[in-house]
Amino acid sequence: MNIERKDTRWLTSVALMMAVVVLLANTPLGMIQLPIIKATTVHIPVIIGAVLLGPVAGAILGATFGVCSLISNTMAPTLLSFAFSPFMSMSGLLGAVKALWISIGCRVMIGVVSGWVWILLKKFHVNHGIALPLTGFIGSMTNTVLVMGSIYVLLAGDYASVKSVALDAVWGLIMGTIFTSGIPEAIAAAIIVTFIGEALFMGFKRHSRRKTGVFLDKNA
Repeated sequence: MNIERKDTRWLTSVALMMAVVVLLANTPLGMIQLPIIKATTVHIPVIIGAVLLGPVAGAILGATFGVCSLISNTMAPTLLSFAFSPFMSMSGLLGAVKALWISIGCRVMIGVVSGWVWILLKKFHVNHGIALPLTGFIGSMTNTVLVMGSIYVLLAGDYASVKSVALDAVWGLIMGTIFTSGIPEAIAAAIIVTFIGEALFMGFKRHSRRKTGVFLDKNA
């Protein structure tokens, strides 16, 4: 009975975090204005969910992020939507499969990597003040590096075409995006994950003192 209760709480917690992902993905709350660029925040609940609930939950939340991205790029296409929606593919069925990996597969990996980074850091007894920002930074960079790296490896020709640049210029554009967008996003994620994570852990501890048996993933 206790195991079933924990499973129910885990599922409920994942569902709530999925709702947060969908909310951020479909409102202006999903973007924060930095001095030079706008940084996405949709991956942050994926990272937090992976920390609190484990890599499996992180994978589910990452998939939710990916599906939202796919739908957004299909319904309101942009110049790069061919890389995120199989329906916008510029190279047929193979391009559609590549777009599915970039839009969903790469986002699943955010949760998987974040969850296991957190488990590893806690195994070595790294305190929350270091583990949370480090997990947030690595989780965010996982998103940027995998997405942009996959575009370079899988869709460099299409990317060069829509950007109207030579194929050998694509690497510079990809690296420019990683440094000018990915790193600021990762720093923002590190800060936000730390503040929210610490607040949630404090809340769980207070609740646990009042009522035993409250679910929290043992790896958290």
